[in-house]
Amino acid sequence: MFAVTATQTDPDNPLAGLALGEHPEPEVPDGWTTVTVRATGLNHHDLWTLKGVGIRQDRLPIVLGCDAAGVDQDGNEVIVHAVIGEGADETLDPRRSLLSETYDGTFAERVAVPRRNLVPKPAALSFEEAACLPTAWLTAYRMLFDKAELEPGSTVLVQGAGGGVATALIALGRAGGYRIWATSRSEKKRARALDLGADQVFETGARLPERVDAVMETVGQATWDHSLKSLRPGGRIVVSGATSGAVPPADLNRVFFLQLSVVGSTMGTRDQLARLVRFMEQTGVRPVIDRTLPLTGAREGFAALHEGDVFGKIVFTGAT
Repeated sequence: MFAVTATQTDPDNPLAGLALGEHPEPEVPDGWTTVTVRATGLNHHDLWTLKGVGIRQDRLPIVLGCDAAGVDQDGNEVIVHAVIGEGADETLDPRRSLLSETYDGTFAERVAVPRRNLVPKPAALSFEEAACLPTAWLTAYRMLFDKAELEPGSTVLVQGAGGGVATALIALGRAGGYRIWATSRSEKKRARALDLGADQVFETGARLPERVDAVMETVGQATWDHSLKSLRPGGRIVVSGATSGAVPPADLNRVFFLQLSVVGSTMGTRDQLARLVRFMEQTGVRPVIDRTLPLTGAREGFAALHEGDVFGKIVFTGAT
């Protein structure tokens, strides 16, 4: 079958290890099944794998990709939950992994997954839209509706409008009844954030009209100090990643004096993915798709993500 794989890692030239071509069919352990992939979403996780982050060298070559929507062996349209683990909250399983870390991922004609990881895809969502949900949109859903502990009407600052998680935070937050503010260095991305539903937008690091109830932090070093300064006393920063570099040590005096909370957030559970799907059905919210490419054109999508030339999600359609 056709697949997109990581054959080597290089932190300075990640695309050097990106290979497109034939790959063996997936092995199917007991309790697993195969899904014919109709669409799959590109994430920073895939780029980090090519840089050597979070992947053991003895796992190479490995098929990249965490997200997928497709058809299972019984002909059902499904969405694949990317976290492989056990327990009521599989994200807390110390032996958990994501597809493309221990097991081959979704950038292929077919992928093997545990049956418990399948969520029915409603007809209201296209395969391309559904493929955006398991990583970026589920991460945003958990950040807003689980970790942030906010009431409707709260003001939320989204740092770095433009990425998959950030665009999901804006759209979901608006639908959830929050007042959404967003930052970006790009005037074009700020304008698009307003179109997406942000109430106000600001240049990165700009002084805000007032302090916010919560900050959604996916950027890291470039915005961390601004995130701390933007919170009201008792506010909360929810951190799910750091695309601009590691988060520096917090200003502990500020954190202590203003009683700020800093909490981490991971991707959500399979049950939260199912609730996210229902939320989208009921509200009509849909993912922002920057571009759709055939899986055979994956190198173009990786190059765009590496250069930061993205607003929303890059989606690959199946090779078949």
